[in-house]
Amino acid sequence: MPAAKPLSLVQQLRGAGRLAIDATHGLTDLVEAMHAGVARLPGQVPAQRQGGIGGLVYRSVHGITTLVGGGVDATLRGLEPLLTRPGTSSPRAEALLAALKGVFGDHLAASGNPLAIPMQLRREGRPLQAAPPAAGPQPLVLIHGLCMNDLQWRHGDADLAADLAALGYTPLHLHYNSGLHISNNGRELARLLERLLEAWPVPLQDLTLIGHSMGGLLARSALHHAGAAGLRWPRRLRRLVFLGTPHLGAPLERGGQQLQLLLGLSAYSRPLVALARRRSAGIQDLRWASLREEDWGRRSLLPLPAGVDCYAIAATTTKNPDGLPARLLGDGLVPLSSALGQHREAARSLRFPPGHQWVLAGAGHLALLQHRAVRAKLREWLSPR
Repeated sequence: MPAAKPLSLVQQLRGAGRLAIDATHGLTDLVEAMHAGVARLPGQVPAQRQGGIGGLVYRSVHGITTLVGGGVDATLRGLEPLLTRPGTSSPRAEALLAALKGVFGDHLAASGNPLAIPMQLRREGRPLQAAPPAAGPQPLVLIHGLCMNDLQWRHGDADLAADLAALGYTPLHLHYNSGLHISNNGRELARLLERLLEAWPVPLQDLTLIGHSMGGLLARSALHHAGAAGLRWPRRLRRLVFLGTPHLGAPLERGGQQLQLLLGLSAYSRPLVALARRRSAGIQDLRWASLREEDWGRRSLLPLPAGVDCYAIAATTTKNPDGLPARLLGDGLVPLSSALGQHREAARSLRFPPGHQWVLAGAGHLALLQHRAVRAKLREWLSPR
């Protein structure tokens, strides 16, 4: 399977430099707008741009920023052939890049920034060029969440992929730009899985998907797009596992939306709305768990796929999973009801079978990736019968 080349050190520096230049432009616009709001007379409509000497200063900042940014980018581009070392990247650098893509991923893609890598399947942190050696009849794809990457499924001796490989699965990791719309990533994942199954070297028995947090929403979106396009891989899907997936949305993103509205009430704080709105499309989609383009800004009502064994694991930071704090706080990011798809209206509920849902008490959102109890539960659910 064709895969994108790993980013070299110079490409990463170029991407980060261009992002910094864009941030400088945005901050300059923000300061100029606030200046206009403070300087205006009562009753006047605030101007977005300054005139006179003030306007000259702000235009000069923009011009110098563009000039410096172009020079840095050109210099690094010239050094790239000399300094490129494919495949050299540390877990810490990968984590930083994943966080940048989660927050600014849509901007990186729209501006052609080198950090906006295409979606790809990986093994051991390296792009999958072809079917993995000793590929078995049961491929399993692990899909990370917002601001994360494929390396974060493993920590020390905790390795979910290795656990499931011992059961006969062939694990692969999805690596993607989590700042894009979930629906855009879902469509691309649907195509990627179709190509994967077409290139699989042995007769394929079934396919399993495991999604953590946003990754679970991405899997559901991919199923929708695959059905609309008439793709074949959903007929091979047998198991779909969600770990801390906000099926009913994430309250923290709703809090960000409320902050944005509050900032807009005052002429002095109104310029800050642009900063609050800078949350990526992927983050904003988490507000209502929007899975399709037509769902942007509202909750999707897609049911669980028929004929697929679907499982959900939630977590609570409290020791008592039945108390009110556990229900409200959940794992710190996703409430219990959202992770289990439980809504007071039956039409909005996902209806996981009782034996296909489980709650981990005394753990947070990220613990679902490596917790020994979670790994044991998945081995129980996914063991051959």
